[in-house]
Amino acid sequence: MRRLRLKADGRIVELRDGQEFPLAPVDAVPPISGPAPLPAVRDLRRRSRLTQLEFAARLGVPVETIRNWEQGKRAPRGPARALLAVIAHSPETVFAALATESAPV
Repeated sequence: MRRLRLKADGRIVELRDGQEFPLAPVDAVPPISGPAPLPAVRDLRRRSRLTQLEFAARLGVPVETIRNWEQGKRAPRGPARALLAVIAHSPETVFAALATESAPV
C-alpha cells in the first residue's frame, strides 16, 4: 500500500521510510484553480490596526497561528480561510459578530 501526501503547494509526494519522494516534477503539476487568493494575513491585520496578539484573540486562535500564517510557514485552510475572506470584505462586521459570540449570555 502506498502512502501519499498532498503538499500545500499542490505537489503530491509518496512517503517511504520517513522520507518524501515527489511523484511528478514540480513543473508537471497543473496550477490549482480556485477562488481568488486572499490578501496576505499581515495586510488584513494591519488594515484592522491590530497587533498579532489582538488579531489572534479576536479570531480565537493562538498567536502562533497568526505568526505562522504571516511568515508563510503555514497557510489558513477551511473555516479560517473563509473567515479571513469575509474579514477582507467587512472586518468591522466580522469582529462585531465575533465579539458578541464570546459575550456571556
